[in-house]
Amino acid sequence: MKPIDHKPNIVLVLGSAPDALEVREWDRSTIASIVAINNAWAIRDDWDYLIYPDDFPSERLPATQSTSALKITSDKFVPAQNEFGGFVYAGGTMAFTSAYWALHALKPDVLAFLGCDMIYSGVGRTHFYGNGTPDPLRQDITLRSLEAKSSRLFVKALREGTLCLNLSNRPRSRLTFPRTTLATLSRLTTRRVSALNQIFSGMVVREAEAAAKLLEANLGYFVEDGRYWKKITEFSESCIDRIDSSWTDAIVRIPKSCSSRDICQCRNA
Repeated sequence: MKPIDHKPNIVLVLGSAPDALEVREWDRSTIASIVAINNAWAIRDDWDYLIYPDDFPSERLPATQSTSALKITSDKFVPAQNEFGGFVYAGGTMAFTSAYWALHALKPDVLAFLGCDMIYSGVGRTHFYGNGTPDPLRQDITLRSLEAKSSRLFVKALREGTLCLNLSNRPRSRLTFPRTTLATLSRLTTRRVSALNQIFSGMVVREAEAAAKLLEANLGYFVEDGRYWKKITEFSESCIDRIDSSWTDAIVRIPKSCSSRDICQCRNA
């Protein structure tokens, strides 16, 4: 007897890059939940969760919200990120923190990202509301390689049965997830997501994943309250670079998009 096919639980993690405004025109029927990061609540008013750090200015919070919408602060997202190894390994910026919280709390079939490319160079606005501070590019020991932290999240999510995909159509992204479109998301079923998870799981370089996990366990860089910057002298940049390198190597076989053509090319390579 074949398993019953259902509509997948798709969670959108919405950042503030200029292309995040595209979501204003979207039919939300494909998206089960919207997790808005920081200022992204202003893009549309039917967000389900607003997640922001303790130092986010109170005057930039929404004056009103739906009765079913929730604000997620550090008392919720720090324990969630700790479940996946903590901030030093996962990366201390809200794009990754939001993702790990959603992974832990919402248990999605798909984590789709828009407006989270973390690209601040080039001409024009860096954010939908103008020019913002390039927070992920600050001098921070946990953010030495955004691509490696993205790769880690992709693998960690796969092991939880969640597929991370990037909805951005910008030419560059610091996220290493396969690209996709809203139209493709709308055609996904739980059976198709399960099949993609199996395919991508088989493409992960297990030796590199195991090496990264072993290095993390042996170093024990864990700060329970999430305030890792207070213990920054306890962490070795070279050791973190070794971990990042292993996570980067773990996804070298993953295709650039989840199109059948790209998947077949990667499987046959």
